[in-house]
Amino acid sequence: MNKPIFRFIVFGMLLSATLQAQKAKEIRRFQLEEVKQGVAVDAVHFYVINNSSITKHTKTDAKQVAAWKDTTGIFKHLNSGIIIGNKLYCANSNYPDKPMASSIEIFDAATLQHIDTHSFGLFPGSATWIDFHQGYWWVAFANYSDKNMDGGRDNRWTTLVKFTAQWQQVESWAFPQEVLTSFAPKSTSGGAWGKDGLLYCTGHDKPELYVLQLPKRGPTLRYLKTIPTISEGQAFAFDHSAKNAVIFYGITRNNNYVVVSKVE
Repeated sequence: MNKPIFRFIVFGMLLSATLQAQKAKEIRRFQLEEVKQGVAVDAVHFYVINNSSITKHTKTDAKQVAAWKDTTGIFKHLNSGIIIGNKLYCANSNYPDKPMASSIEIFDAATLQHIDTHSFGLFPGSATWIDFHQGYWWVAFANYSDKNMDGGRDNRWTTLVKFTAQWQQVESWAFPQEVLTSFAPKSTSGGAWGKDGLLYCTGHDKPELYVLQLPKRGPTLRYLKTIPTISEGQAFAFDHSAKNAVIFYGITRNNNYVVVSKVE
């Protein structure tokens, strides 16, 4: 067999092994009073994000140890959160109001006191999730193919935007049709970079985790595969304190569960 053909076959086998079927296996679940938008997690606690409130719980038994509730009327739609150091960063929008406007709201992770903000102002999309990866901020801006459409933009306008640590916009990407079809008529509600360097995201309500990667060329993220999950869309969080396994926290909003799963 000549070398080019052999190399092509080996590459195909390696790619097939990488993209082999995976699924999420439930480890445990906690039912709480309200679980509506998403969950963040650190080494000891998980944080439940609702439209205008946040609760902090121990990972062992879900005991609530702190809480915050908006009393200003400003926060209508906190969408997701991520713990970085001693801060909780939440993607926030004015959904379902129009025109779309978004911000990142920052809380002290210990006390849940609101401590800072970064405003995107009017932006062509609603900020639904945030991550910090390789020294850059990554924020998804959702658009919808239903009554929440703004400016004639359907969910094909959903965008991943890369910012510097000082919030200067660097690049942006469209989402591939495979996941837009799964999102429809909604958009992406959760997302995070995995330890493997791939991008994982969820839609609004389907029990699926979509695996993507940045393209080597062109403006559209590359779709790799779909992982069936127990949790049902919305914002999720990888537990980076789990060193030898891929553990993530997700939610089922209809019955207010936080679901802890392992990707196998």
